Formats: sequence, C-alpha cells, structure tokens
Amino acid sequence: MPLLPTFRAAARCRPLGCALAVVALALAGCATSPTGRSQFIAVSDAQMERLGATSFERMKQSDRLSRDGRKLATAQCVVSALKEALPASAQRLDWEVQVFADDNPNAFALPGGKIGVNTGMWTVAATPDELAAVLAHELAHVISRHAAERVSQQMAAGVALEAAQAYSGSRTTPENTRLLMGALGLGAQVGVMLPFSRVHETEADVLGQRLMAEAGFDPEGAVRLRAGMIAKAGRSGRPPQILSTHPDPQNRIVALQARVAELRPVAEQARASGRRPACRM
Repeated sequence: MPLLPTFRAAARCRPLGCALAVVALALAGCATSPTGRSQFIAVSDAQMERLGATSFERMKQSDRLSRDGRKLATAQCVVSALKEALPASAQRLDWEVQVFADDNPNAFALPGGKIGVNTGMWTVAATPDELAAVLAHELAHVISRHAAERVSQQMAAGVALEAAQAYSGSRTTPENTRLLMGALGLGAQVGVMLPFSRVHETEADVLGQRLMAEAGFDPEGAVRLRAGMIAKAGRSGRPPQILSTHPDPQNRIVALQARVAELRPVAEQARASGRRPACRM
C-alpha cells in the first residue's frame, strides 16, 4: 500500500478505518538500524534523497558559501576517504561537499550525499582526524536513517500532505518546510531546534568512530574534537550549537575514549590495506 495515501486515509477515516490505516502504516514502517535497533520508517530512501537534495540547494541559495578553497579541499579530501568505508549503497551516491561561511562550529550530512561544513569547525578541529570525527558522526546519522525516522514521526504527527508536497517539489507552507528541514538535522541552520535523540547520538558516536577508523583515521581524533569543543565553550561562555543539543559532553568523551583501544587495530589494518588519508588542514 502506498504510504502517503495511507496517511491521507488515516486523517479522514472513521475509528475502524483509522485502526486499519495505522496497522498498515506500522507494518510498512518496520526497519532495523545498523546496530540492530528497531526503527519506524515510513518514507523510502528515494524520497529522503530528494528531500535532502532539495534542502541542500535551498541552503546554497540562501546561505553564504565560503571562498576558502583550502578549507573546501580539506573537507572534500576527508569525505572522499570516509566514503571508502561506507556501505555500497552509500558509495554509489554523487557526494557533494560545501563549506559555509558561518562561525558556528557545526557540520551536517543529508540523505542523498550532501554534506555541509561551517568554517567555524576549523576553530575546534585542528587536524584532519578531528575533522573526520565530526563528519563521520554526521555520516553515521545518514547511514542509520535517523533523519528518515524523524521525518516519519513528523508525518505521523499530521504533516503528511505538506511532506508529500515537499517531496514532489511543489509548494508547501514555510513553517512545515522548516520543520521538515529541521527533521533532516538542519535545525541550527533553519531556526527549528529538532535535536537528534540521545539514542540517535549514541548510535552515531559508535558508528561514526568506527567509520573513521575503517577509513584509516585515528579514532582518538573523536576524543580530541569533543575536548576542543568543551574548551571553546569554556572560553566563550556559550556552548557551540552542536553541543547544546547533544548529550552530556563529558560522558561522551569517556565513552569515545573507551573505544579507542578497540578501534586502533581497525585503523592500522585499514592503513595496511591502502586506506591512508593524506588530507591537509
């Protein structure tokens, strides 16, 4: 049964019909994350890729892109290395990386192979390993389909028609466009704070740190990056946006550090097999 018609039917059905529509939606939305966690996903990967591409184009038109070619080359180099460790389904995508002229240290990855990095990330990421840590974390959100989970929740909450319009590229209300972009993880950029859940963040930490190791980066870079963010927050008196919506930073550092010993051999094996990132800051 097509999913969007199911949402429309649920919106106008009688009690018995609603129950049947909800059951059909639930059956259609069963999925499993890379860590084995059950997920409710009621949108296809193709729909999410279209939504990601559309949102990215809007951002490129509305936000200022950096003219720093060196930063762009570094980000592209790191993503190219990480791409080699992604699942085959993700490697097939036409990956695009852009650097935005924004002092807030933040980064994001969207379904469909779209990645944005703010120039502010260079104030906390001093090495390619540290930049790889944040980008691998964002890529982990994508391969775990976290945005699809949140869009599905938004649709189930009553924005099915607006979501359908967004997917097809037709007109939708500005508020629902912002909500959907927020569900993609663009909350800081569009002014709608829809932080990923603690479950999502923990999953992205675990998968992202392993991803960077499998690409040949030093997994301790993730520890240094988080420590740098905390230090920056202490100097400015205000945490970076990427920290203010995430779980306790100190607890995350402890967990990331605990996995370093396990992941170092993974990184060494990756380098021995030829995965030797040669990115420069």
